[in-house]
Amino acid sequence: MDLKTNKAHAMIAEENRHYAKSARINYFDLVIDHAHGAELVDVDGNKYIDLLASASAINVGHTHEKVVQAIQDQAAKLIHYTPAYFHHEPGQQLAKKLAEIAPGDSEKMVTFGNSGSDANDAIIKFARAYTGRSYVVSYMNSYHGSTYGSQTLSGCSLNMTRKIGPMLPNVVHVPFPDAYRTYPNETLHDVSVRYFDEFKRPFETYLPADETAVVLIEPIQGDGGIVKAPDEYLHWVYDFCQEHGILFAVDEVNQGLGRTGKMWSIDNFGIEPDLMSVGKSLASGMPLSAVIGKKEVMESLDAPAHLFTTSGNPVCCAASLATLQVIEDEHLVEKSATDGAYAKQAFKKMQERYAFIGDVRMYGLNGGIEIVMDKQSKTPDADAATKIIYRAFQKGLVIITLQGNILRFQPPLVITRDQLNEALQKLDDIFAELDQGLIELPDDLGNVGW
Repeated sequence: MDLKTNKAHAMIAEENRHYAKSARINYFDLVIDHAHGAELVDVDGNKYIDLLASASAINVGHTHEKVVQAIQDQAAKLIHYTPAYFHHEPGQQLAKKLAEIAPGDSEKMVTFGNSGSDANDAIIKFARAYTGRSYVVSYMNSYHGSTYGSQTLSGCSLNMTRKIGPMLPNVVHVPFPDAYRTYPNETLHDVSVRYFDEFKRPFETYLPADETAVVLIEPIQGDGGIVKAPDEYLHWVYDFCQEHGILFAVDEVNQGLGRTGKMWSIDNFGIEPDLMSVGKSLASGMPLSAVIGKKEVMESLDAPAHLFTTSGNPVCCAASLATLQVIEDEHLVEKSATDGAYAKQAFKKMQERYAFIGDVRMYGLNGGIEIVMDKQSKTPDADAATKIIYRAFQKGLVIITLQGNILRFQPPLVITRDQLNEALQKLDDIFAELDQGLIELPDDLGNVGW
């Protein structure tokens, strides 16, 4: 596929004169003109299969007819009036819906925001208010957002703390379990034991459990590389929280809403969290987030402790209601599980043929394909991963990396089987080219990815 890029390059060159570099991670010179389903079309007319879904923010696909119609209908009635003062029907309906579909049987309440970042800030606020404690525990390699609170909780990039400290106080990071890089003869149970010991170490040395408000975890880390915590480990952490009066909170911003083959990633573990953050695909990419929590926790704060002028925007709420209806009507949770198993089988076959595919992690349509120097050393190979995604872009696939060397495979859940087969075949072809040493990167590519 020969990409036409004249218009895109000119537009990006002009944009770079005005757009701050802190706001965009460098990948490809792609200026998107329009999109539908799992297909993108750029300003030069090139078509791409989207294997990123706008960072898992477009689970029901681009410009889904029902979502577009809901946005148009609501925009014609009321674009916005701040729910900080008054009420609107889409917000009322959505709060009820989210409370109903949240994990577990406890009575839930909801508060809205504009992004997953402020939702994770809210988890800090509500947890501290409810418990009267100040310490927060998060995980290394996590991504929770870019406000000061959520950025402090995150642990996946030095540029999220470089030059902007001090960060929020009383936040402690612990290692996230890695079931791929293990010690010789170590079982999954052994991995759980080792990492749970690391989880407890701060509590045994300097972190008082009775002053800890909340543990926040992505049950399946997104930007950390699509890494699932062992079931045994996560239940031990949950039980530890229960024993010590610590709230257990989960970040579902990336991994929720059908992405993992379950409605919520925590559904893979059968645990009911005290607090849960949601965003991204909640409104098909429209700026909306939510915190869903147990009623007694959510009643611990009074206004204006957590509200925003534009949060719970009626257009965004209407888009969210339509999005949730599409997930239900089109059985996208089940489709994610089925298509994810299909893609996993394909990647596993590729793994057998290519020594640089070290690990295949697939949970629903949600994959982390780890590219390594070799299967024995498991040494990350960021250069090879960059060659793969760059060649994929040339062949009409949009896919990026996580942690430098992990292919992020998160297509919209509505991707057709034909599109999925085409994408998998192209990736297989690209792996063959890499194996033969046929892929070269341009000299002016610069630093790509995180």
